[in-house]
Amino acid sequence: MSQHALSALLSPSAVVVVGGSDRPGSVGAVVVSNLINGGFAGAIHVVNPRPLALDGVKCWTDLADLPTDIDLAVVASPARTVPDVIAGLGERGVRIAMVITAGLTEENGLRPAMLAAAKASGLRIVGPNGLGLLAPHARLNASFTRGDATPGRLAFISQSGALITAMLDWARARRIGFSGVVSAGDMADADLADLIDLFNADPHTDAILLYIEGVTHAAKFMSAARAAARNKPVIAIKAGRTAAAGMAARSHTGALAGAYDVHACAFARAGIVMVETLEDLFDAAAVLGSTRARAGDRLAIVTNGGGAGVLTVDALDGVGARLAALAPETIASLEAHMPAGWSHADPIDLLGDAHADRYTAALETVLADPGVDAVLVMNCPTAVSTPEDIAEAVADVVAKARRRGVLKPVLACWLGDANAAAVRDLFAKAAVPLFDNPEAAARGFGYLLAAGRARLALTNAPVTRTDIVGDRTAVRLIFANAREAGRTLLNEVEAKTVLAAYGVPVIPTRFAPSIEAVEEACHILAPPYAIKIVSPDISHKSDVGGVALDLPTVRAATNAARAMRETIAARAPHAHLSGFAVESIAPPCGLEVIVGLTTDPIFGPVLMVGAGGTAVEILNDKALGLPPLNDAQARDMIARTRISRLLAGYRDVPAADIEGLARTIAALSALVVDFPDVLELDINPLRVGPDGVLALDARMVISPFSSPPSRLVIAPPPTDWTRDLSTRSGLAFHVRPVRPDDEAALAAFFAQLTPEDLRMRFLTGIHVVDHDRLALMTQIDYARTMTFLALEPGTETILAVSMLAKGADPSRAEIAVSVRSDLKGRGLGWTLMDHTLTYARAHGVETIESLESAENGAALRLEAEMGFSVRACPEDMSLRMVERHLTPLA
Repeated sequence: MSQHALSALLSPSAVVVVGGSDRPGSVGAVVVSNLINGGFAGAIHVVNPRPLALDGVKCWTDLADLPTDIDLAVVASPARTVPDVIAGLGERGVRIAMVITAGLTEENGLRPAMLAAAKASGLRIVGPNGLGLLAPHARLNASFTRGDATPGRLAFISQSGALITAMLDWARARRIGFSGVVSAGDMADADLADLIDLFNADPHTDAILLYIEGVTHAAKFMSAARAAARNKPVIAIKAGRTAAAGMAARSHTGALAGAYDVHACAFARAGIVMVETLEDLFDAAAVLGSTRARAGDRLAIVTNGGGAGVLTVDALDGVGARLAALAPETIASLEAHMPAGWSHADPIDLLGDAHADRYTAALETVLADPGVDAVLVMNCPTAVSTPEDIAEAVADVVAKARRRGVLKPVLACWLGDANAAAVRDLFAKAAVPLFDNPEAAARGFGYLLAAGRARLALTNAPVTRTDIVGDRTAVRLIFANAREAGRTLLNEVEAKTVLAAYGVPVIPTRFAPSIEAVEEACHILAPPYAIKIVSPDISHKSDVGGVALDLPTVRAATNAARAMRETIAARAPHAHLSGFAVESIAPPCGLEVIVGLTTDPIFGPVLMVGAGGTAVEILNDKALGLPPLNDAQARDMIARTRISRLLAGYRDVPAADIEGLARTIAALSALVVDFPDVLELDINPLRVGPDGVLALDARMVISPFSSPPSRLVIAPPPTDWTRDLSTRSGLAFHVRPVRPDDEAALAAFFAQLTPEDLRMRFLTGIHVVDHDRLALMTQIDYARTMTFLALEPGTETILAVSMLAKGADPSRAEIAVSVRSDLKGRGLGWTLMDHTLTYARAHGVETIESLESAENGAALRLEAEMGFSVRACPEDMSLRMVERHLTPLA
């Protein structure tokens, strides 16, 4: 179904309310009243089997009589009628229906019937069981909310109708406006990802707020959120923080990785800033709804109350901000306007007798300081001046600065309810976010910073990259043998063998099916020994006396095995004892860490690192990450744990091998990318010391099914599309998908293009391809975008580049190809484009399009040769729109 149809939510030409009514208090009557009172300029239609007469509304008793120029419907009819209503709307050409009716479920058959009716015509559905939508820029209130929303640049998507009402009430009191407010309802069709894509493309939206109860289609959600967060801040609150998850997991990792924590991990990876309370969401909305500027973390505070400034400073550290260090020139300039006894530093204490002129001088001065990224202006109520006078002065300075191109964010904090209420309208008109206490002001600035950091995290290329190629044949054989034996829980020896196949150092371990075999294994290994039970029925061996350590002799080891067999028989009589794992004891050098993997029901494989050992659940020191991971992301996981401070070394204790720990995390990431079979995995403990890492124990659970589908929600590089190709002229080259660390090589490639070729590629007169453009080609979401590099054989020298971008609609994609200027005319562009089109076909793309300069004769001839149609661009006659429809691969 088309994503394009969703645009009618924000700018419909005409609206129909099916189930609209004149009965006071009914949902249908409220929706119609809100549409009329909101001032919607398009035609409003109502369908009700009972004849109605409503001023300014065209009323119909039969759907079949509706005109065919309506693109948005609001459905409020009884649940049993909705499938037929959707079918009728589709026949009349309606593009999208906001279904606010509840009671359409799988159990009663109404939900699948509704979706089948929509699919027949391609109509999109938002809902059911929603509150409706508001698009203030179109003066559209198609909801049954109380009151309206003013136009602004903040989008709000909510899975709770009650939260929409609360948000609108809060925003009205603070004069904050919206570009759109959508109640997602049960998300039978259009989901969070679709709505995020809608507002990402909306020119009226600068930031997106989300209230989330549950994510559906997690991979699609992650792609949409990552795409949006590159362009504008995305802030989310997730309900259900205390919901238990992983209670039945057989691994430490599964028990520790709760659902809320996994959501937080996924949101961070997608570039979403997560908040924990409604108050936090409102603070974020206050800032993001008022300023479009991005800021560094150096904050200047201008205040007439020293205590208020100190309280703000106390709150800054917790939000990742710091005080600006004022330049000597700034202090000298301030000195001329300040009274004796002023602070001579940041916070700038204007003293309690400050009038508007003192605020004006201070604000103008600090805005000019290059060491100041943003300013917080504070006012404590006094009898010396009115809050309005000072607010007017601040607004005037901000307006003049913006006209000069100074876009540093300015926030205001007028302490006290009455003090803030007196200036709320004034600051709203000036687009200056207002808070009524220091802590809220600090949090608001913190969310502005967090949004900027999230965006940078999506575009900053890693400095290094670790290629981990495992012995897939060996791993595949171990999995097959376990399944043939009817097991999904690998024994310790098998699990360690899998880890070794991916480069994780493991302590030498032998499997002994009997006491006699324990003795034989000990003769092979060096003492002291460790003996552990091997049982498919016992997950945590130490809990039932299944582990014996520091056994100095072979006799001690065999005696321990005999005693262990008797203990297990008594404590776990129903457990099958397969044998024993025998290993050498590693020298006690280093810290015990856990590295693991579990499978979340929504977000799929989740990696974990933290403090290990037998008290792992009690310590609860963990950081989570979603695979695939690069080196920088693995190191970031480690840095978020408490044990990382010990790993870094202290006093006379040397630093541990943190890079080795990061490689271990990367190895688990590579393993689960290659083998979706792995459902749970613990390396506990992983000994991490100055000389390296060593896996002392491991356990692994695999799927009972061979070759299960991947559950990754972030697509890894499709390395199976690597090829050695040659052109018709015999030019050989190597093609592979781009990697994030290719940015420098790609910059070097574009540096070799002629100015004319650069202009043709980017349709603008640039001389250097900057980081932002390079990041779009290298830091990509492989689910939506593909960049292929054509390399000189045996080197990393780029000869040509093709980029395919699908965007929100997976059936359509744009293509762009660049060839090194000195290699043109040798068939390189044709061959690389053909490879890219084959990839597009294999991934469901139906239409390929490109925008070319009318002067780019070589590209236009190539595309015509490859079956593209060419037509002039109606918006710009100097451009040509090139399009080709692809036939699906058989």
